[in-house]
Amino acid sequence: MPRTTARTAHLRAAGVSFVVELSSPLPRILHWGADLGDLTDEDADALTLTADGAVLNSALDLPRQCTVWPTEADGWSGTPAHQGHRGGTATTPRVRLTGAEERPGELVLRLADEVSELDITLTYRLDPSGVLGVVTELTRPVAGPGQDRAPYDLTGVTALLPVPHRADEVLDFTGKWCREASPQRGGLRFGSHVREVRRGRPGADSPYLLTLGVPGFGFRTGEVWGLHVGWSGNQRWVAERLPEGAGVHGAVLGGGELLAPGEIRLAPGDRYTSPVCHFVWSDAGLDGLADRFHNLLRGRPAHPATPRPLTLNTWEAVYFDHRIDRLLELADLAAETGVERLVLDDGWFAGRRDDTAGLGDWTVDPAVWPQGLTPLVERVHGHGMQFGLWVEPEMVNPDSDMAREHPDWLLAPSQGLGPSWRHQYVVNLAHQDAWDYLLKSLDEIVTRYAVDYLKWDHNRELHEAVARGADGADRPGVHAQVEAVYRLIDALKGRHPGLEIESCASGGARVDLGILARTDRVWASDCNDPVERQAIQRWTGQLLPPELVGTHVGGPHSHTSGRVTAESFRYLTALFGHAGIEDDLTARTPQERAGLKRWAALYKELRPLLHSGRVVRADLTDDATLLHGVVADDASHAVYCWVRTATSTKAQSGRVQLPGLPTRGGYRVRVRTEAGLPALHQTSGPAWFTAALDGWVPLPGSVLGGAGLPLPTLEPGQALLIEVTALR
Repeated sequence: MPRTTARTAHLRAAGVSFVVELSSPLPRILHWGADLGDLTDEDADALTLTADGAVLNSALDLPRQCTVWPTEADGWSGTPAHQGHRGGTATTPRVRLTGAEERPGELVLRLADEVSELDITLTYRLDPSGVLGVVTELTRPVAGPGQDRAPYDLTGVTALLPVPHRADEVLDFTGKWCREASPQRGGLRFGSHVREVRRGRPGADSPYLLTLGVPGFGFRTGEVWGLHVGWSGNQRWVAERLPEGAGVHGAVLGGGELLAPGEIRLAPGDRYTSPVCHFVWSDAGLDGLADRFHNLLRGRPAHPATPRPLTLNTWEAVYFDHRIDRLLELADLAAETGVERLVLDDGWFAGRRDDTAGLGDWTVDPAVWPQGLTPLVERVHGHGMQFGLWVEPEMVNPDSDMAREHPDWLLAPSQGLGPSWRHQYVVNLAHQDAWDYLLKSLDEIVTRYAVDYLKWDHNRELHEAVARGADGADRPGVHAQVEAVYRLIDALKGRHPGLEIESCASGGARVDLGILARTDRVWASDCNDPVERQAIQRWTGQLLPPELVGTHVGGPHSHTSGRVTAESFRYLTALFGHAGIEDDLTARTPQERAGLKRWAALYKELRPLLHSGRVVRADLTDDATLLHGVVADDASHAVYCWVRTATSTKAQSGRVQLPGLPTRGGYRVRVRTEAGLPALHQTSGPAWFTAALDGWVPLPGSVLGGAGLPLPTLEPGQALLIEVTALR
């Protein structure tokens, strides 16, 4: 296909360059990766000159291109940028550039396709963090004379960016309830590495962050390219390598919303806007990717700006046993311990004595709360604590007034319900009456009880998620459901600007930047077992900074794993996030509560650093040990957690570098003991460790960040907290 080159557009930020040749009929991406500096006209011409590969045997008669909108029209045999049809026709788009606009940090391309009768706006925004956000908008113009008025059935839109041949390994995630964010890794083979989410939410097995990298990339080393799909519904992720490559590039990385058949039908005048696909590059390994995402999130105007309050959630303390005397005692002990927010979990609303009834009836149960929630709220607020409440607005139990009175509000087939999940079904939030009812109910509860915080849960997947038609003709409803829950949260927060909301979905089954655009933290997992949590929090932090991840201290015996763990290990695991308590303080001894109080004070002391610094993770050869920490931007202050989760054949760690510290300058090191000390699998030493138990030990950066520290040998299920400050 003939091409006419006009000019190039170059976006730059935080060491990243994104270069597009604004050519006709379609622009092509010349470079995404390391900053190329200020490009002169000659530099841009050279980049364009070298953007064509060879014409291969038995292949296209022109050099292959990787355009911004790859389809078969330009010889692309991989995943196309968009797919669809109009009554079984119009399946061969011929997209062309109609306009381009460069703004600070942003490139907007306007495309048109006369075959599908779509106008396409493709927006690339390079954030100051270096994260490249890609959004696609497809509009069906109002029909003119002679134009087909039949709807265009959109079946897929995928944002695609090229990556070089050296991106040879792929890392993404899977998981299950109580074991979210589990990494899986392997070579990128020829063909398509595709992950499809069909759960109506990202799911505990979410791909989460699809990453390609040079062989052997780690936390601290290697060049990597990543993608996160910022959407709370069905998703499609792809890393694709074809034998012929992608132009001069080796593969493509892409994603978008996974659309059900017939879900998006564009009549003349209709529009579809894709989720934001967040693309990120780093030459500093996985920690480099994490830095960029953390900076992106911290740069948002709505990012939490106040200290993250130490939170007590009542679930593992009382479950459904909502006796007011017990809860008042719990509130008193929480305040004494240093808790700043108390959240009343499941069981407060009408008919809710277990998980089989009540969902949908969002009024306080008078049988359990004859005076309403007022006595507890007044006690909590009287102690100067915030009051929070658990809700699950998107779900309904069949045993509820809502389900009995409004069966048309269910997001389920007219032909009948499939199997329940935790005894519940899904409310069709796109049904205006249901949406209005939920906003009114939530607004009344938040207003009446001055609720500061909602733990917003989502405990089942969306199977057969169709909107019931009055004529029995059901339509796919996941896309509309996601948009409706976004609107519901936005409307509720609009009425209550100070209200904070946590995204919970049986733990971490809805952790994405779509829901986090309107919520204030996530619950990473229902599992508080610190052995499991070390891995879950380690990888949740690949996308989210610590202040957005709920990390609670559970009781000695984990109710999800059955494991009994050491007190200090539970404390230190929960320290590295938005910390809280998930335990019955009335069942703890005075000595145990005193330990919690010391830990609470430690959290409050360190949270300015923990919630603003750079997250760092060491690359270790022993899988039974972990070293992670947070380092201030100027490297003047850092805390590290040295962890052993299991036994291993290694008797000693040897010298271990503290990641994130420069090798120049002087420092001092101490071991923090407020959370208790670990059990040691050794007789004594190392010498610096013995000295650091008693106070500060001066050590140079050349040892800490260069040669490394020999670390003590811990028993399994133990952790040690090390603090480092720069000498002035």
